[in-house]
Amino acid sequence: MNFVYLIASEFFMKKIFTPLLLLLSFFVSAIEPAGYYGGAENKTESALKSQLYSIISSGYVTRSYDYLYTTYETSDVTSTGKVWDMYSTCSWTPGVKKCGNYSVVCDCYNREHSIPQSWFSENSPMVSDAHHIYPTDGKVNGQRSNYPYGECTGGATLSGGLGRLGNCTFAGYSGLVFEPIDEYKGDFARTYFYFATRYQNIMTSFVGGPSFNKTTYPSFTDWSLSLFMKWSRNDPVSQKEIDRNDAIYAVQHNRNPFIDHPELAEYIWGGHKGEPWSLSSEINEMRIDFSIYPNPVQGEIMIKTDEPNLSYSIYNLSGQVLKEGYLGVNMVIQVDQLGIGMYLLQLKSGTRKSIRKFVVSK
Repeated sequence: MNFVYLIASEFFMKKIFTPLLLLLSFFVSAIEPAGYYGGAENKTESALKSQLYSIISSGYVTRSYDYLYTTYETSDVTSTGKVWDMYSTCSWTPGVKKCGNYSVVCDCYNREHSIPQSWFSENSPMVSDAHHIYPTDGKVNGQRSNYPYGECTGGATLSGGLGRLGNCTFAGYSGLVFEPIDEYKGDFARTYFYFATRYQNIMTSFVGGPSFNKTTYPSFTDWSLSLFMKWSRNDPVSQKEIDRNDAIYAVQHNRNPFIDHPELAEYIWGGHKGEPWSLSSEINEMRIDFSIYPNPVQGEIMIKTDEPNLSYSIYNLSGQVLKEGYLGVNMVIQVDQLGIGMYLLQLKSGTRKSIRKFVVSK
């Protein structure tokens, strides 16, 4: 298991904290084997990508295409035991109402290749690699077809479906694209980063696919790389992705490194190109440096930080949001309405977050 500070752990949570995260603040919940990424340390750009390719290709277990439905029983289930469908609002019971024929949304669910099969001529092992194949509503899957992901303001959304289809409005491409909802854009971006890395040995022989440019590195067309970097930054890793990564690792014996260490994308393609990556990079990447005083607190918290434009949230130890807002120029938060006890203060800037404990005493 990968040990990091809470400031690293909370990067992987989307929208909420859970009591478990709060109590086990020194642990990332992903079951990453000790030393799994050790060989990638101190590598940069294409060399870093190549080393990751070696790591996630070694020991890979190919499962059958039909076995995906079995994998989904552990990799893609909600807290209520239903199939987690990123393309519709339908409720599926694992193994029930598999496609089959369909005519409307919610008729059945099937296996959606986020990288369309036609782009790699339906070859194995790509055709059954669960890391890039998701359970989705059949009708919406058909709407998406083999169009690339993109952004399409004004695109068409099916009744009961999620996402939309239309002409791309993201700079650099104007063809038809499918745009997932914001909640899952980072998921799909990290899926594409995984695919370009896991299968970099065949990237130069791709047939079709406007998202890729038939190179080992950078592997992506300029517009799609800009798009996926944007999505990855705006939609941080969620607990859903972490749980899915762990479940697929148990089946395929390989992981998506861009879920375990999302900052890797920056060191391969983004703002840290040319800098060597290490296992400690993620902590520095996510940290917002600040301090609280006095602590214990009586009446108000004073914040010391050099960072502007910060929002804040105060949580109790059950993960409930008690107060939130924006820091003013005086960097003071009134807490006189809180009872005696311990609380957590989170400061946020964009997708970066850090958290500190404080105690209210009266």
